[in-house]
Amino acid sequence: MGRRNYTHKPFSRGRRLMTDMLDAASRRHKVHGIIEVDVTRPRQRIQEIREQTGESLSFTGFIIYCCARAVEADKDVHAYRDWRNRLIIFEEVDIATMVERTSEGKRGVIFSVIRAANRKSIQEIHQEIRQAQAKRVAEAQASQWIGMAPSFLRRLFLRALVRAPHRMKKMSGTVLVTSVGMFGDGAGWGIPLEGHTLTITVGGIVNRPCLNNGRLEDREHLCLTVSFDHDIIDGAPAARFIHQFKELVENGSGLFEP
Repeated sequence: MGRRNYTHKPFSRGRRLMTDMLDAASRRHKVHGIIEVDVTRPRQRIQEIREQTGESLSFTGFIIYCCARAVEADKDVHAYRDWRNRLIIFEEVDIATMVERTSEGKRGVIFSVIRAANRKSIQEIHQEIRQAQAKRVAEAQASQWIGMAPSFLRRLFLRALVRAPHRMKKMSGTVLVTSVGMFGDGAGWGIPLEGHTLTITVGGIVNRPCLNNGRLEDREHLCLTVSFDHDIIDGAPAARFIHQFKELVENGSGLFEP
């Protein structure tokens, strides 16, 4: 026997659960809108707030705020179909996101849900994200009990979850905002594979030369992928949502309020 030239480590319970979630999500019919949004104004305002208060507002929190307000304008975009073929349309916009945290010198992400985000300010959403980052690992992973079940039971449960809207809302929220976080400086989009009716995937930020009030200047543009379950959302309402969401982001909605 020759010398072993590899190492190995366990395929974690969390990765097994993620595999099962992707299997369930692959059965849905998704359509993706790939856009760029001018975020020069909101990023400048976030910097101003930091200089004035010493607190750096979460940019993800700002995107969640704008997403929640856009869903508020047309709640059909976060509807779910139940077993009786009814569309369940919730009044509260519960937005799930992945929050990065560091534990024992290692970085990881935890799943967090901002409840009723359509009724909260950017500051309130920001505070919830910071609180999620401070959670202990055991507390953050307490809801992953399903990962202990056999694979066939996990997959059966996850496939059934999207047809049980109230359970879906409780466990995973009604909308997902996620950040790819792999591009660094420069353009880049992510194409998600997951089970929500509406998903916003935040990509890279790139400088683009644009005309602004007749002057050519560099403007910061955020790469976004807006994904819909086409079984529930048609093209026209999807386009209206994207327009409303883009307008809210570019205008720095919520950042200029006292």
